[in-house]
Amino acid sequence: MRPDTHNGKRDSGADPATLALMALGWILADGQRADRLLALTGLDSDTLRAGIDNPAILGAVLAFLADHEPDLIACAEAIDTSPDNLIAAQERLSR
Repeated sequence: MRPDTHNGKRDSGADPATLALMALGWILADGQRADRLLALTGLDSDTLRAGIDNPAILGAVLAFLADHEPDLIACAEAIDTSPDNLIAAQERLSR
């Protein structure tokens, strides 16, 4: 296995904020998942919109995925990255 791949997925080279925004787009594409994000994170749609460039909010989006492995895996597949890349991005945003 090459160092820039994980389970066949290339490291997208995207920075953590970009990965979080891609993940957020994936989450918001499903109404039930979007509602669950808002309910579990305590965010509301206005706070989410206003904080789209806030590392803490982007980290919370990725933490939401990290707390539910099926969504983490499905999101990683959909945005062509690995779950490990999403977790690493969440850790970097949460510092």
